[in-house]
Amino acid sequence: MQAKEPVSTGAVLGWLALSALAPGAAHLRAGRRRTGLVLLSCYAVLLLTALGVWLAVDTGDLVGALMDNTAMTAVIAGTIALGVAWFALIVHSFVVLRPSGLSQGGQILTGTLAGLMAVLVVVPFGALGNLAWTAQATINDIFQEPADAAADPGTGLSADAGTPATAQPSPEDPWAGRKRVNILLLGGDADDHRVGVRTDSMNLASVDVETGNTVLFSLPRNLEDVRFRPGTPMAERFPSGFRLPADPGGGRSDLLNSVWEYADAHPEIFGGKQHQGPKVLMDTIGYTLGLRVDWYALVNMWGFARLIDAIGGITLTVETDVVFGRYNEGLVKAGTRKLKGADAMWYARSRTNSDDFTRMRRQRCVLGALLTQADPATVLTRFNRIALATKELIRTDIPFSMLKNLVPLALKVKNAKVSSVQFVPPLINTGYPDWDKIRGITAKAIRDSSAASPAVAATGPATPANADSGASADPSPTKTPEKKAPKKKQQSGTDDDPVKGLTEGCGGAL
Repeated sequence: MQAKEPVSTGAVLGWLALSALAPGAAHLRAGRRRTGLVLLSCYAVLLLTALGVWLAVDTGDLVGALMDNTAMTAVIAGTIALGVAWFALIVHSFVVLRPSGLSQGGQILTGTLAGLMAVLVVVPFGALGNLAWTAQATINDIFQEPADAAADPGTGLSADAGTPATAQPSPEDPWAGRKRVNILLLGGDADDHRVGVRTDSMNLASVDVETGNTVLFSLPRNLEDVRFRPGTPMAERFPSGFRLPADPGGGRSDLLNSVWEYADAHPEIFGGKQHQGPKVLMDTIGYTLGLRVDWYALVNMWGFARLIDAIGGITLTVETDVVFGRYNEGLVKAGTRKLKGADAMWYARSRTNSDDFTRMRRQRCVLGALLTQADPATVLTRFNRIALATKELIRTDIPFSMLKNLVPLALKVKNAKVSSVQFVPPLINTGYPDWDKIRGITAKAIRDSSAASPAVAATGPATPANADSGASADPSPTKTPEKKAPKKKQQSGTDDDPVKGLTEGCGGAL
């Protein structure tokens, strides 16, 4: 077929732009029918394949499958190859359109715009490749494969009560028969000059692997007389509960938030093994709740502020003015507005004119706002900033190999029912904890969460019951015996509905 000469500069630019969207269009216009049809056919196959994968594969499973170094490397290589191919396509399309038949001015104009277009078509592929490269680097920095695991081989998962110890993961059941996954979320004030870590925020997220329904159990930092699992080194040292002499200033270093730090500072308890703090705290909180903790994630609290800044802030309703600072020089004003990371953290952490239990509620509100407002569009548009902030704030023992399963589960949680239980007065007396009551409430909340559909709230009286659906079969820790001279503390009372929505009582936090 004889090539057709374009009649104008506009025609060259128009066919060139069309070729960027439909490869082969310019070749057909120039009379290169075979080449044009091949290019269009390849493009159609590529689009149909991508559409088929998108429709056939669950989004969560697709994202989870990409949480693999081989898959991520393939994505990076693929984006580079496609970018180079599209660049070459624009250049070749410009050549076959024979701009030499235009005037000198037309040639200069079309050549300049064609070069600009060739560069522009590479930008989306470059952005996607950069996103994949950043994700790969971030994931490899944060998640590692443990050298040894005390849980089931190959999974890192502990067994549920009633689940055979020999259960192994499979493509059909990556959780090896488990109904729930329990992850300990910690907020700490780690410092390079400190031997251990003070965990001032302790929340255990128990997630139903089928529905994504989640219960967030919040434990107060000042829980006293903490009990350790019988037979463990800490239980042998503290058979009657975690108790140390008072500090010189009258404070205490034997509260729940000191367990990690104490274990790290006393390796002799563990036969000289170093850095036992995470394992000890996971086991201690699991024993307290009657659950087995699979993994932990420690968040540096001020790194968390950088993460909030990375997503552009969070909208919160501050009920009353929150004062902060060594000399009360700071203020987070009351009202509904978008808070930057520093203000959000001060709102969550300030102790001025506040108690620990109010701080726990405010921390829950910040978590709820972040979960609600960190939508996929925000994450994608600010991905590099979020990835950089994430690398600086997270320490975890979640194995790299489990990400392909945890990422889809996290996406389920986004649209599932997330409820919260806070073990604070009057529900639980932190000075004289009722350990049986804590375990009973935990078991009831998990049963309700497992039974509810994602859109149904988990409510109802939390009467003590035997643990199941992810609870361990461990014997309950005994109650703390009454002391002859009780301290002046808030006393335990009753609460007919300790299970709350994650943002319930947050003053309308979005």
